[in-house]
Amino acid sequence: MSIRVLIAEDQSMVLGALAALLGLETDLEVVAQAHDGREALALALSQRPDVVLTDIEMPAMTGLELAAELKRRGSAARIVILTTFARAGYLRRALEAGASGYLLKDTPSGELAEAIRRVHAGLRAVDPALAAEAWSEPDPLTDRERQVLRLAAEGLPTARIAADLHLSEGTVRNYLSEAISKLGAGNRVEAARIAREKGWL
Repeated sequence: MSIRVLIAEDQSMVLGALAALLGLETDLEVVAQAHDGREALALALSQRPDVVLTDIEMPAMTGLELAAELKRRGSAARIVILTTFARAGYLRRALEAGASGYLLKDTPSGELAEAIRRVHAGLRAVDPALAAEAWSEPDPLTDRERQVLRLAAEGLPTARIAADLHLSEGTVRNYLSEAISKLGAGNRVEAARIAREKGWL
């Protein structure tokens, strides 16, 4: 019986290429394709694929948010993250969100297919170089600090961040101050840059 795969990728050319490559494998069947995280969530719930192969950065919902939401909803689908982000922080967050696989987009197609088989069998498939690095530097940010810092990085003023997250402005300033301090940054812009480079944002 073939392994049913859903692919979530916002770049149409990459999405088509992945579907074509996996379609060449006799034991893999691409049952759905999504261009963003929200579409992928709906398709995963309706099509019930065995494996969801997803990018991280996508509109509407990131691959990490998709993995966490599928886990929260009790989906049996196993998640494989396929990304350009060779950052240990992203790998840690992906595994914490419930992903079973984390591979880079320059992975040969044969290895990708094998990773899907491994994950479907209940095993993990993680880029070995990243796996070694992932546990060397823990993410110092709390989820709330990350939320606030992400909105600040988008250029939103403190008042708007407070309104969006239903917090007081003082609380937002405290979170920002904590994040800046933890990252050894001079201001919120530098803190966001450091966190993004580490894969923590």
